[in-house]
Amino acid sequence: MSYFAATRHPWACLVFLLPLLATYELGVAWIGGQAIPRNGADTWLRWALERYGFNQLLAAPLLIVSLFTLRTLWSWKDRPGSILGVVFGMLVESLAYAVLLWMISRNFAMLLDQAGITLQVPGPQSVAAITYVGAGIYEEVLFRLVLFSVLVFVFRLTLLATPMAVLLASVLAALAFAAAHHIGPYGEAMNSQIFLFRFCAGLFFTALYVFRGFGIAVGAHAAYDVLAGVVVAQT
Repeated sequence: MSYFAATRHPWACLVFLLPLLATYELGVAWIGGQAIPRNGADTWLRWALERYGFNQLLAAPLLIVSLFTLRTLWSWKDRPGSILGVVFGMLVESLAYAVLLWMISRNFAMLLDQAGITLQVPGPQSVAAITYVGAGIYEEVLFRLVLFSVLVFVFRLTLLATPMAVLLASVLAALAFAAAHHIGPYGEAMNSQIFLFRFCAGLFFTALYVFRGFGIAVGAHAAYDVLAGVVVAQT
């Protein structure tokens, strides 16, 4: 199996996701548990699970791990052989995509600055690094793994050709992704320029999900959020 095929295998995704999930969940619990503001996707998923009687803190990460464990068992015979090499490649690739998106965001901001508009990036917070990792995980679960996939399935049921179904689902999922940042008690005030950038970022992450797999989409999203929200904001 080639590296590019291996990164899309659920076994590689599971091994790659476990450290990210553990870092986020244990980090939030250690810093302050429920007192730490979570991003919208994480909050919505936990709220939905709690309504059905599931433990709010454990159900969400266990659901993700269980899903990829079942998918791994289903395709165990086809799993990549050198898993550590594949996961290391996924890490490097995720970081490269995160830097690429950050460079796009900087150029995007320059164009807006020329129009007299400043694209604000959230300043550093004491727990920002942890919450940004969580955003990378749970936003990809909600908007790519669930919403995008469901939309493609629904559009295919309407007999749309696969390329058109993927295109429409990409646009709608990216719009939902951008809008979600302005909803709820922690949502930001609506800003059309920031909304436009996040829509483009949503398309970017969807392309990663389709062509490079869920694990790399999560890694790139988490790395970008940390880079843009913490590292760069402190320089």
